[in-house]
Amino acid sequence: MLEAGVHFGHGTRKWNPRMAPYISAKRKGIHITNLTRTARFLSEACDLVFDAASKGKQFLIVGTKNKAADSVARAAIRARCHYVNKKWLGGMLTNWPTTETRLHKFRDLRTEQKAGGLNRLPKRDAVMLKRQLSRLQTYLGGIKYMTRLPYIVIIVDQQEEYTALRECITLGIPTICLIDTNSDPDLADISIPANDEAIASIRLILNKLVVAICEGRSSYIRNP
Repeated sequence: MLEAGVHFGHGTRKWNPRMAPYISAKRKGIHITNLTRTARFLSEACDLVFDAASKGKQFLIVGTKNKAADSVARAAIRARCHYVNKKWLGGMLTNWPTTETRLHKFRDLRTEQKAGGLNRLPKRDAVMLKRQLSRLQTYLGGIKYMTRLPYIVIIVDQQEEYTALRECITLGIPTICLIDTNSDPDLADISIPANDEAIASIRLILNKLVVAICEGRSSYIRNP
């Protein structure tokens, strides 16, 4: 964790006092996260996702800022999870019927494109539909196979993904959040204090969760 810089928090002027129990020191104007706490809550999160995966449950991983986007997509694909890594569209979960309609449209357009149907349309119509398909791919590509609300949502950077977190809270969906020293640790079901700005830190946390999910899925396959 030290090598990945998990312990580095935000500047001491940019912090949430509720994070005090998770901070071990101050160094050169930066808060240092207590890695003992990080390890404890990461272990709890791994136990939670392992148990859910062993029962065949589905997960959604959310992280849309540039430093997290690639890591989120790779982790989700590896663990066969749904993901959002470009932009969270308001109401994506709380207004699920609308999201579901968009997903049906997205899947229909993809099927039509693969069959060559778009190329048989008038040029203007084809261009419009291809542009629509590209936009849907950007924002919904990571959830194109999602047919119901996720059982657990994993969020990278509570501050950045606050809308997604609030939707989960509204719907009662359990959440696991990677939180930095400027976050509120009481909002998510499990908050993992860690550096949410360093790519290495984000990857380390996601990798641990992915391994637990994959192991849980293996258990489910062996004991359906």
